[in-house]
Amino acid sequence: METSLPPVGAVDADHLAPGAPLVLARNVQKHFGAVKVLKGIDLAVQKGEVLCIIGPSGSGKSTFLRCINQLERIDGGALFVSGERVGFRQVGNQLHELDDKAIARQRRSIGMVFQRFNLFPHLTATQNIIEGPVQVLKQPAAQARERAHALLERVGLADKRDAYPSQLSGGQQQRVAIARSLAMQPELLLFDEPTSALDPELVAEVLLVMRDLALTGMTMIVVTHELGFARDVGHRVAFMDQGQIVELGPSQAILTEPKEARTRAFIKAVRH
Repeated sequence: METSLPPVGAVDADHLAPGAPLVLARNVQKHFGAVKVLKGIDLAVQKGEVLCIIGPSGSGKSTFLRCINQLERIDGGALFVSGERVGFRQVGNQLHELDDKAIARQRRSIGMVFQRFNLFPHLTATQNIIEGPVQVLKQPAAQARERAHALLERVGLADKRDAYPSQLSGGQQQRVAIARSLAMQPELLLFDEPTSALDPELVAEVLLVMRDLALTGMTMIVVTHELGFARDVGHRVAFMDQGQIVELGPSQAILTEPKEARTRAFIKAVRH
């Protein structure tokens, strides 16, 4: 899936033109004190695309996802999701940070699945899933519960609707977390190494759910070390190192014949 970046002038506004990429990053920068974590990320992700991001620890992969979901504020450049500038509003030549209410509104179209499952331990699987739709989307509880049960069936956990997180394996908890994100009906799903906290025998069940989501046309950005998943499911792969995208292209090309030495060294290290 080829994805080209709009011209620079096209992002000098709060909204992009119709037909723009679902996610657009232009020269995105992020620093923590003197440490520059993101050093100018340029990226466009089209609706329905699965982009896998690989790279060594500390390369900025997770920080980039957190910027998209506004868990971190960018320090330079521009980010757009669904054609709308993320986190800021432009007035004249000045950018003003959005307030918490506006940020919460923007986040509604984005689901995020973390390394750790972050389920509420005192709530059942169903209750964890309906919390957002009832409290944020103001759905009737009965409607939210019916959808939660359908989502649990979709992720293979129909028999665990009344189970508490402590009664579930790590893979089952992560599948509940995916169902919880889907309950908010997002346009975009972000996955931050969703299998890295799992025992090896539990990884496959989570990746299977993610494969199914990709087949339905869900737009996904996946930070992962699972190169087989990236090759088979990802439309494109981005290799990040030291806060930059070093190489970006079709999954097969990047994972079988990478052009950059740093990409080749990383892939060789992960496979061994």
